[in-house]
Amino acid sequence: MPFELVPQGTHIDFIGKRHLAIGISLVMLLAGAVAVPINGVKMGIDFQGGTEMQVLFAEQVNADEGAIRKVVGDCGIAAASVVRYGEVEGREFLIRFQEGAIAGAQGDHCPLTPEQVEALAQAKLAGGGGGDEGEKGETIDKLAYALTNAIGPLSGGEPERVEFVGPRVGSELRAAGLKSLLVACVLILIYIAFRFSARFAPGAVIALIHDVLITSGIFVILGMEFDLQVLAALLAILGYSLNDTIIIYDRIRENMALRTKFDLVDVLNQSVNQTLSRTVLTSGTTMVSVLALLFLGGEVIRPFAFAMAIGIVVGTYSSIFIAAPTLLWLERRVGRASGAPAAGSTSDSAQPVRRDARLQEGGNASRSKRKNKARR
Repeated sequence: MPFELVPQGTHIDFIGKRHLAIGISLVMLLAGAVAVPINGVKMGIDFQGGTEMQVLFAEQVNADEGAIRKVVGDCGIAAASVVRYGEVEGREFLIRFQEGAIAGAQGDHCPLTPEQVEALAQAKLAGGGGGDEGEKGETIDKLAYALTNAIGPLSGGEPERVEFVGPRVGSELRAAGLKSLLVACVLILIYIAFRFSARFAPGAVIALIHDVLITSGIFVILGMEFDLQVLAALLAILGYSLNDTIIIYDRIRENMALRTKFDLVDVLNQSVNQTLSRTVLTSGTTMVSVLALLFLGGEVIRPFAFAMAIGIVVGTYSSIFIAAPTLLWLERRVGRASGAPAAGSTSDSAQPVRRDARLQEGGNASRSKRKNKARR
């Protein structure tokens, strides 16, 4: 016997609570929209442009994120991100700061020796005054010297890896990311229309857009950065939410084939309830995995895991309270426009669903066969 977390025969009036759910969604969307001019949309260096510097300290050096962040700040680079790689006692760190931070990197309190200051000046003169690339290289050398003096020597005497992302590249990545989300929604619209019908497609796409906007709005409200990890999470949320919506839509289509349109509200409720056990189990197991990444995966993967955790909750919610009610609204709207009786027009409250006679007879025949086998 298959395991079901939600007992058979459960009847929760999800569709009857659709107005409350839509109100909650509108409040969340409005809060995200209001937070945009207040907090601004913070872009990571992938989209804004900036520098990544990976350093590995020599053995026996006791380093931590706070100490590194202080040294970087003393050198004139504000709001730098410092992330430790590997274990808690690891010696490898990733330092990230945006493009504008280099321009203001004066660093009156930067822990440099007079010889190092002279060496930086000579290197700048040898490079013909620097320019943009020279200024970035000077900043990296300054940080390497400062970290060595204040915390301890670097393994190999220099950073392990340095990457620069220019503003133009960041702008192109940002445009490509938005384009990928748009293309994904359009392809999903076409797929749902082909897989089910044109009336099913808008509900699925509205639910997906709802998920992306609410997840993004929470990031804006909390002042968190958008980078390629978050973009990847948003695309994953689209796929996850679509999968849950298709499961519910498939059951709705099956039930609509067995029952009249006039019971559409009840058909939608029954379909959601019939798939509720599967929805809870899938969302629960996925959430356990994502929470493990969020709390145990470290700082590097935390933005991705946090976005996915939000997306699982919002995606499950939208499949029930956004996609299905949108289908109900379209069925009523199209029916009224065509002059046919509106689907679900009998009542918004749940009505007794008449089981198909053939299904009932089939169930009786199956029970009779089992009884005969038991007697033998």
